[in-house]
Amino acid sequence: MSLSNIFDVAGSGMNAQSIRLNTTASNIANAETASSSIDQVYRGRHPVFSAVQAAVMSGQGGGFSDDASAIGVRVNGIVESDAPLQPRYEPNNPNANEEGYVYYPNVNVVEEMTNMISASRSFQVNVEVMNAAKQMVQRVLTLGQ
Repeated sequence: MSLSNIFDVAGSGMNAQSIRLNTTASNIANAETASSSIDQVYRGRHPVFSAVQAAVMSGQGGGFSDDASAIGVRVNGIVESDAPLQPRYEPNNPNANEEGYVYYPNVNVVEEMTNMISASRSFQVNVEVMNAAKQMVQRVLTLGQ
């Protein structure tokens, strides 16, 4: 794997973790938003990632593939959680429906904080990989002097 591929992998990892941090922050921000209708309630969102690996051997000549676009992490999309919503009987709440129920999102704040810590640390590891690769390039350049 070349150094440019290392930069690509670390960059795609940082992008993926940034998206994960943003969706987690959105989930936490909306964790206590109430609605009178099941259809209007905020539902927790989670990004879906896939690892993209370069082909080990290219199709021609038996050499290794250097296709940098085929390596790293891909964000396939963001999906809504299908966990059940939280109905609460709060007849005095201005958002209550005719039966006195208010619906709250299916967001578990403890789980979201754990996701935030994990994403933050993963982002930090990718930054450290990027810095290590940068230092290697700088050292290689000083060897020729």
